[in-house]
Amino acid sequence: MANATPCFPFGERDLARFRETQQLAYACAEEVAAWIAPGVTERQATAELRRRLVAAGVQDFFHVPFAWFGDRTAFRHFHTPLQFFAGNRRLEEGMPFVLDCAPIVDGYTADIGYGGKVGENPVWDRLAADLRVYRELILAEVRARRPLNEVYAAVDAQIAEHGYDNRHRVYPGRVIGHQVTRTTARGPAGVTLFGFGVRTLQTLGRELISERLHGRSPLWADGRSSRHAPTPGLWAVEPHIAFRGVGIKFEELLVVTEDDACWLDDDLPHVRRWTADAERTAAAEPTNTAPSVTEPTAAAAAPDTLEATR
Repeated sequence: MANATPCFPFGERDLARFRETQQLAYACAEEVAAWIAPGVTERQATAELRRRLVAAGVQDFFHVPFAWFGDRTAFRHFHTPLQFFAGNRRLEEGMPFVLDCAPIVDGYTADIGYGGKVGENPVWDRLAADLRVYRELILAEVRARRPLNEVYAAVDAQIAEHGYDNRHRVYPGRVIGHQVTRTTARGPAGVTLFGFGVRTLQTLGRELISERLHGRSPLWADGRSSRHAPTPGLWAVEPHIAFRGVGIKFEELLVVTEDDACWLDDDLPHVRRWTADAERTAAAEPTNTAPSVTEPTAAAAAPDTLEATR
């Protein structure tokens, strides 16, 4: 049967190796986030991120490291793929930043996104807190076996409810995610073409052909090619939201089986931040008080909230 659901392709050992690679990627991103300071450029940040990844044992990359500062975290005025590459934008006090890297170790791939800020930025704080909703929503929708394009639409609806902008639609192909597999291509390691590893392009090409033959796509977007139930395997998922010139995302691996789903790892920087925030809120709440009022989103909290810049 052409559209038969494939079996989950990985064992526990494989999942452990993918988890290790993802942890390595986030650890290096956290190190760079602690290292960067006002005056550092995007190019300097990506060079430092790559250096730390290679020193940690990374042998190849799904794609080259990216860094976006300021309103570039919201992909404002991005019109060509070349604008995604790191440039000469310098970090300034109060600016948000996003680091994105996709290391490969022994063929096991991770693809992560890390959002941060330098100094104070109340809008970023609100966006960072609200990002938790999208992680929970995506997991619930995938567990319900909703077609991927409908999950994308549910995320869009939540973004609109928050008063934010969908910025993953700016990525090539409008993707919110893509499948990740173990790279087995024999091309030269560490060599990139158009920002992607040569081995990655070979593997992705095979996956595109194979999945299309079965009426599926390894790229998760909002179009016709994603009108199918979640394919068992690993998916790198990256909801990217923004308000005006402030953007943020997470990107991490989602495990999808034939009848269930879970995030590969909950011990990640953004999850730890949400947990710590929840614990602080619980500790600060007095007993026997009236029900609390839901905190406003960034759009409602901003003092002069006109429509976000498009």
